[in-house]
Amino acid sequence: MMKVVVCIKQVPDTAGGVQFNPDGTLNRAAMLTIMNPDDKAGLEAALRLKDQYGAEVTVVTMGLPKAADALREALAMGADKAILVTDRCLGGADTWATSSTVAAAVRKLDYDLIITGRQAIDGDTAQVGPQISEHLNIPVISYAQDIKIDGDSVIVQRQFDDRYHMLKAKMPCLITCLSELNEPRYMTPGGIFDACDAEITTWSRADLETLDDANIGLAGSPTKIAKASDKVRKGAGEKVTLDTEEAVAYLIGKMTEKHVCGL
Repeated sequence: MMKVVVCIKQVPDTAGGVQFNPDGTLNRAAMLTIMNPDDKAGLEAALRLKDQYGAEVTVVTMGLPKAADALREALAMGADKAILVTDRCLGGADTWATSSTVAAAVRKLDYDLIITGRQAIDGDTAQVGPQISEHLNIPVISYAQDIKIDGDSVIVQRQFDDRYHMLKAKMPCLITCLSELNEPRYMTPGGIFDACDAEITTWSRADLETLDDANIGLAGSPTKIAKASDKVRKGAGEKVTLDTEEAVAYLIGKMTEKHVCGL
């Protein structure tokens, strides 16, 4: 049976605003969260492989204990197993530290194919997936917009500007997916009930034997945040009360002053 590992991330729901810790990292514990959209498309791709080929789908995430909510969503959608990697010493990780940790977790699993999202909406780096493949020394195909299986290989339609590449790679390999790849399925009522009772395997730093302490958490992150802030809020602006003719003259004067027009 084909074994597919899907790496997902629980990300802040930016519609509800963002909050920062004093060190510039996101205060994830204080924000509403969702499953990263690209990762959900990757999960749907894996579930379609399960439907078509009978694949076993294991979902892996690194995060706070509440990231188990995203894993239960994945189980309710149809994933078979879920693994949460969580430990306080892993907090504040950049892409390098994150990919090092996730790769160490995946090494403990049997897999033919690893699927990740292209990028996470909280970082937008598109680095973690390819870095995992480097840590594991397996091929990577990024920006997938279609996936097919051909024996022991995958054939991927890869987005490229206004056209696409057709690439073939022998498994094991890693694919990063676009959110446009598919329309993720909804959780089923039965799936939700089963997911609530399902066991989620939890691993700490001590369970990741191949992980180097120099590559974990904030201390092991070569990327340093110089400054972080919420979106800048605009001031109230200048308020004037004028009749129509005066208002027109006032606006033209302001636009001329800003070189918007030369009237």
